[in-house]
Amino acid sequence: MKKIATAAMTLVFLLTTGNIFSFGKQEEDTIELTAVEARGIVRLVGSDFSRSLVISGENREWIIQEDEQKKLMHLQQQAVVVVAVEYYYDRFYANGLPAGRQYYLKNIIIISAGQ
Repeated sequence: MKKIATAAMTLVFLLTTGNIFSFGKQEEDTIELTAVEARGIVRLVGSDFSRSLVISGENREWIIQEDEQKKLMHLQQQAVVVVAVEYYYDRFYANGLPAGRQYYLKNIIIISAGQ
């Protein structure tokens, strides 16, 4: 029983400390969630190991939150207009230098889609 409790506590610790095995770090704090209208092309980027569905707009690329991808997967390579909640993470290299900002969308409502 004591081994199970220790294993459970270790698992909880690892899950709450974040991604300890990454080469860089991701800032945990984000700014306020913002409602936005996103316009762009739906694309699947990356490799099979780490792929993401994104909307590529004129001035920004939004990564679609994983549980929202089913809504847009069938619209790949099409122009879309969506209303969604935007949030971002500031990324950093292992040496602490900024590596850029990644924007995400969740709670997506499709306004229009087409070629």
